[in-house]
Amino acid sequence: MEGTFLVIGAAGGIGQQVVETALSQGWRVIAVLRTPAKLSLTHPLLTVVKGDVLQPATYETYLTESTVVLSAIGITRGVFRDEATTLYSEGARQILGAMQRRGARRAYFISASAVEISPVLPAFVRWVAKHIVQKLLRQMYADLRIMEGLVKESGLDWTIVRPPRLTDKKLTGKYRYAVNSFLRNALSISRADVAHFMVHHASDRGTYQGVVELGY
Repeated sequence: MEGTFLVIGAAGGIGQQVVETALSQGWRVIAVLRTPAKLSLTHPLLTVVKGDVLQPATYETYLTESTVVLSAIGITRGVFRDEATTLYSEGARQILGAMQRRGARRAYFISASAVEISPVLPAFVRWVAKHIVQKLLRQMYADLRIMEGLVKESGLDWTIVRPPRLTDKKLTGKYRYAVNSFLRNALSISRADVAHFMVHHASDRGTYQGVVELGY
């Protein structure tokens, strides 16, 4: 047995992939979601908890010093329905506070590659990211930047993951990543491979307090 993953937002695309990957690697998994019925998976090492990221009392008791926390929360409004939100920043604030109270240190937070335009992407991709993606998702990205700031100031063993375009393709286990630097031509990655990275680097100190870009 490897340890415990506590996944907040376990019914989402990345969250569910992390649950499945961690279980396959012998981790105990605490899946936290507002609607437990959305996660149909059953497993001897899986505990499903009805909880809300903004209400830490619903999941805080499951945190220990050896827990790896993943915030996989997200808003599924679509690119043409960008609205003001504080879910990412306030969610991070609540998670970090709960971790500090319980002595947990290791955490992953999912952000987005276009939060900061990579100078090593092709010129056309940079233009699209700056003039289309960042404008369409302006308010969501603003909250993600606040979230990243809170995480970086926490002093915990955090990793911020900034994936590019996400797909539902199968796991390959073959991808590139860069820590605190930009990854050249990182244009897409599957949710399964993002999950693979996080589970297999949970104790990798080289990723602690690092912003990670992923891609093929």
